[in-house]
Amino acid sequence: MGLTRRSFLALTGTSLLITPRPALAASPPGDVVGKITVGYQGWFACAGDGAPINGWWHWSHNWGQPPSLSNNVIKAWPDMREYTRTYRTAYPALNNGQPAALFSSYDQSTVDIHFRWMQQYGCDTAALQRFNPVGGEGPTRDAMATKVRTAAEATGRKFYIMYDVTNWTDMQSQIKTDWSSKMSALTSSSAYARQNGKPVVGIWGFGFNDSGRPWGPGPCLDVINWFKGQNCYVMGGVPTWWRTGTGDSRPGFLDVYRAFDMISPWMVGRIGNMGDSDRLYNEVTVPDQSYCNANGIDYQPCVLPGDVAERQRAHGDLMWRQFYNVVRAGAQGIYISMFDEYNEGNQIAKTAENASMVPSGSGLWALDEDGTPCSSDYYLRLTADGGRMLKGQLGLTPTRPTRPVL
Repeated sequence: MGLTRRSFLALTGTSLLITPRPALAASPPGDVVGKITVGYQGWFACAGDGAPINGWWHWSHNWGQPPSLSNNVIKAWPDMREYTRTYRTAYPALNNGQPAALFSSYDQSTVDIHFRWMQQYGCDTAALQRFNPVGGEGPTRDAMATKVRTAAEATGRKFYIMYDVTNWTDMQSQIKTDWSSKMSALTSSSAYARQNGKPVVGIWGFGFNDSGRPWGPGPCLDVINWFKGQNCYVMGGVPTWWRTGTGDSRPGFLDVYRAFDMISPWMVGRIGNMGDSDRLYNEVTVPDQSYCNANGIDYQPCVLPGDVAERQRAHGDLMWRQFYNVVRAGAQGIYISMFDEYNEGNQIAKTAENASMVPSGSGLWALDEDGTPCSSDYYLRLTADGGRMLKGQLGLTPTRPTRPVL
């Protein structure tokens, strides 16, 4: 029997300028199928920015005090050169002598900049993360949804609400109320993502085997079916081992997972090098894709750049290997984790290029941590090329086409 294309590539490492094999999609191309979606936290605030949360939200351990060497949760420092409004921290100056200032997501100018980058670098759709909106973060998150709508409309990007149910005690009833009374109004926007003619809603966290998401299958299935009854297309952020009900997944949840229109298994913390990506390609991605194809579910695997602080990125090789693996498997779309997660180190947004751009004495690594210079927009450019490969505009190739510095 002759070699298949996949076997040939695996044996030779050859890069063939051919269109990836057509995905056996349950759905036609839309705003998430056939597209690059980026997770957008929008969860950074600074004292003095006018946000209802009134503090250094997600920038410091103690939000009541500015971030500093002793009050730090930041794992990667943003490239601040394009922001028009910034806020001084208590860090020492950057190694280049500039003041150590940060942005606030609450400023419309910040969201506008981020969505302009999405437009420039081929990020089609933003999944706006929405945690428990009933608590103290609620008013700030409500305002962020409106700011994202404005920026998406101005840049021709799509967006949708993605609920993260972590630590949400009364989730089953409150998520329905939140959608009905607040978030569903956003679907009137021309920028709100639609798939199969329906507004997209994401739910992240059902079935995870931890105390922060304790519900059994019944309440989870009820919520999914309720959103479907609202004529929504429901995307599910699910455990890595959702299909087998082992590892990070609770057993007995397969009916819950099968109820989603789209499945996106979580990969942060599961992949730290190219070998991990190849292993999970065989153990997770290929059988997941086959299962979804057989059951009429759209498959949207997660691709991450790697944790800067853990020095995982390998100047883009880790991320490109994931792009290659999920595209050759036939994925219906790709979910990038995440766009702006500077406090967890997995951001693709513009990041400090070298030590001159981080606070003195902070110990933070820049994008050149392995000795290879990288431009601050490198992971945005890498995402753009990954999107081109997904869409067949770039031939399937295991060789990263993106140069770290132009």
